Amino acid sequence: MIRDGNTVQYVSAGYGDSATKTTADPQGQFRIGSLTKAFTSAVVLQLEAEGKLSLDDSVEKWLPGVVDSNGYSGANITIRELLNHTSGLPDYTGADAGLVGIDYFANISPNAVYAPQTLVSTALGSRAPVSAPGATWAYANTNYVLAGMIIQAVTGNTPGTEITNRIIQPLGLTGTSFPATNQLTGDFLHGYNDFWGFDGTYSNITMFGAAGAIVSTLPDLSTFVQALIGGRLLPAAQTAELETLVPEGNGAGNGYGLGIAQEKLPCGKTVWYHDGAVLGYHSYWFSNADGTQQVLMMGNEYHGTEGGTKGQNDTQTALVNAYCAL
Repeated sequence: MIRDGNTVQYVSAGYGDSATKTTADPQGQFRIGSLTKAFTSAVVLQLEAEGKLSLDDSVEKWLPGVVDSNGYSGANITIRELLNHTSGLPDYTGADAGLVGIDYFANISPNAVYAPQTLVSTALGSRAPVSAPGATWAYANTNYVLAGMIIQAVTGNTPGTEITNRIIQPLGLTGTSFPATNQLTGDFLHGYNDFWGFDGTYSNITMFGAAGAIVSTLPDLSTFVQALIGGRLLPAAQTAELETLVPEGNGAGNGYGLGIAQEKLPCGKTVWYHDGAVLGYHSYWFSNADGTQQVLMMGNEYHGTEGGTKGQNDTQTALVNAYCAL
C-alpha cells in the first residue's frame, strides 16, 4: 500500500492461499507481529498522560518480584527501558531459551497457552545479564510482554482489552483485532513457513501477546500510524517521548524510540518505521513525520533469520524503492 496524501495505491502479487490459488488481497487480514509493539507503547503512553504511571517507574513498582532472578532486578529497570529495548533483558525466543522457541517456530503447539510470566521466566533463565539497564540497545520481545503485564497491573484489564478500547475502536479499525484464539476468518491471507515448508497461518498467539499478537490490514495500519505519529492518539509530551531515539548501533540516522524506529534510506530520505515477523508473515510500515506519505508491505511467508529468501529481499527492495519514489 502506497499513500501520498489522499492518494492510495495497492500493488499485489502471488497467492493469499496457495492451496486454492486465491490471488493475494492487499487489503486482507494478516498477523502483524512486532508492529503490535507500537499499539502497546501507545497505551502505556496514554496511561502516563492520564497520570496513572510514569515511564520512569521501575518494573518492580508494578510487577513486584517478576524480574528478580538470575541476577536481574526489576528495581533497576524502568518502563522506558522496556519500551526502547535498553532493559538488558534477554529474549525468550533467543538461541539460549530452549524448547519454547522451537515449539513455536516449528508450530508444534499452536494451541498451547504460554502465560506472560512463563515467557519472562524463560528469558531470565536463558542467561545472566550481559549489560546494565540503560547501557545498550538489544531487541527483546520480553520487554513488551512485561509492558503488557504492566498495563494489566495498572488498569485491571488485559493489554488486548486496553488496545481495543483505546485504539482499535476509536480509530474505527474494523479489520484489526487482538485475537483470543489462533483462528482467522473472513478475508485473510494464509501465512507460509518458507524454511520448513508448511502453512503456519494458525500459529500460537500467546507466544507474543502484547509484543506481537495483533491481526490487522494494511489500510488499518496506515490509519493507526497516521494517528500515532500525527499526534491524534497522544498529547505532545508523550508524542515527543515516543519519538525520542536511542542508538541501535547500526549506522548514522538510525535509532529506536518507544515501539517505533527511524532509519535513513539509501536515497537520503529518513523514515519512521517498524517491521513485524511471526510465523508465516513479515510486514513493514514506512512513514514520514506526519503520516501523509507512507508505504506499507506484508509478505505471507516466514523467512527465517539467515539473509532471507528471494521473495523477502525483492519485496524489501520494492518497499524502499516505492518510498524513495514518493
